[in-house]
Amino acid sequence: MRKVKKKLKMSKFEKLLYSLALFLLVVSPVLTVFSKATLAQINFEVEKQKKEIDKQKKTNESLAMTIDELASLTKIQEVAEQQGLSYNNNNIKTIVEDN
Repeated sequence: MRKVKKKLKMSKFEKLLYSLALFLLVVSPVLTVFSKATLAQINFEVEKQKKEIDKQKKTNESLAMTIDELASLTKIQEVAEQQGLSYNNNNIKTIVEDN
C-alpha cells in the first residue's frame, strides 16, 4: 500500500489571511517595545522639567527674600545715610482730609 499525500490548496484569501496574521504576530511585540521606550523617554523628560521648575521656584523665593530685605525700612535708612541724606522730622507735613 502506498500512501498518497494530498497537497493542501489554499485560496488567495487564505494566503492573505495567514500572511496578515503572521505579520501581526511579528510586528505587535516590536510596536509594544517601541511604545514603552517612547513613554519612558517622555517620563524622563517630564521629571527633568519638574526638577528645573523646582530649581527655578527656589531661585524665585530667594530673590523675593532679597527684595524684601533691600526694601526694608532699616536698609533704606542705611543707604540714605551712606548717600549723605538725613531724617529731619520737622520737614514732614501731615495732611488731614475732610469727608
